[in-house]
Amino acid sequence: MTRTPTRILALLACAVLLLAGCSDGGDGADDGRITLRFQSLAWQDESVKANKELVREWNATHPDVRVEYVQGSWDSVHDQLLTSFEGGEAPDIIHDASDDLADFAYGGYLADLTELLPARLKSDIPQHSWETVTFGDGVYGVPFLQEPRVLIANATLLEESGVRIPTPEHPWTWAEFRQVTKELSGDGTYGVAWPLKEPVSATLNLSLSTGGKLFHRGADRKVTVRFEEGDQVVPRTVHDQVDTDRSASPTTLGSGGSDTLPGFFAGKYAMVPLGFSYRQQIEQQAPEGFDWQVLPAPAGADGLAQGVSPQTLSVAEDSPHKKEAAAFVDFLLQPDNMVRLALGDWMLPTGKQALKDPALHTTEHGWATGTAIAAHLRSAPAQSVRGYAEWKDKVATPALQEYYSGAIGMDELRHRLEEDGNLVLARYQR
Repeated sequence: MTRTPTRILALLACAVLLLAGCSDGGDGADDGRITLRFQSLAWQDESVKANKELVREWNATHPDVRVEYVQGSWDSVHDQLLTSFEGGEAPDIIHDASDDLADFAYGGYLADLTELLPARLKSDIPQHSWETVTFGDGVYGVPFLQEPRVLIANATLLEESGVRIPTPEHPWTWAEFRQVTKELSGDGTYGVAWPLKEPVSATLNLSLSTGGKLFHRGADRKVTVRFEEGDQVVPRTVHDQVDTDRSASPTTLGSGGSDTLPGFFAGKYAMVPLGFSYRQQIEQQAPEGFDWQVLPAPAGADGLAQGVSPQTLSVAEDSPHKKEAAAFVDFLLQPDNMVRLALGDWMLPTGKQALKDPALHTTEHGWATGTAIAAHLRSAPAQSVRGYAEWKDKVATPALQEYYSGAIGMDELRHRLEEDGNLVLARYQR
């Protein structure tokens, strides 16, 4: 077919645009508009909706800086981010968790936000939350959502048993918790079901209440593992509930949290220790008439202290628009918006102003219990430990699983966590 000069010119112009990469998802160079890619790990319907609504609201009021929503997945985020960093294709704004940031921060993949964040945001989030994203002298993320572990209880079984119901002001001690689970057991019911498919973070974070620390940093900044008395209270309690008292189900030790819910609804377990956000699944899946309540985790010598690894928002070091990316993060985390994100994920905001919102202080679904615990949350023990991922996967997870199942004793557990663990960590601290 014969092409007219006009048609040829049009084709050439189109080719030039394609070569320039001026698509809707580009950097906006053709019209002067900046486009930022925001990779979100929101997965629950309410959370995805809240994130997308906030992106639309930003775009409606910031015509020169457009944000493109990119859906990520918690299941693969670490490997996916590492690939995108090394390939120079990382999103500008990155949703992750603070315990996944250390290697990315030390590796130079994340921007230091110290001078990019407004004073409002810095002062609104407590210092103990900022500690979860501080590596060396830099701040490499903004902690915005946090999730304490709580006890989800069958309210009917608790009422019938006559046990004392704990509150954040008067929680159970770990010894009292063990005794209560014995009283709740019998007639086909276990007092508690521990879902410990991933036992390390649960054990370490709950052990802050008993003075556990596990990772000790010396004057030379190197970290060593010491499994001391305070670190042993929580694992010993779980072990004794399963192996001695028969008040904890042995079959759930290899399960995830969701796996325990059918048995919980059926009255097989009186209580299940779960992350705060599991309340949404329980509300959606519980049979009609099932009465449940949220209780604080047991307290030790350090009260309700508990380690958390907050969800975070970071900016890629390779982003050419760090200032604009930080401005979008500030917009997302305005107090009202932080509340929307928290409600969407059934989690707690880190911001002090957001935590005051009346919606987070209702007794319905245990919101008030969670908010009361917020002041006791601290940086997870492993937060800044390089080599933690390998230590967890190769040493701590198998050792704790064997201990909880009764295959090894406390002395062997200590030996493996310390001796084998320190060999692993030493490779990252030379």
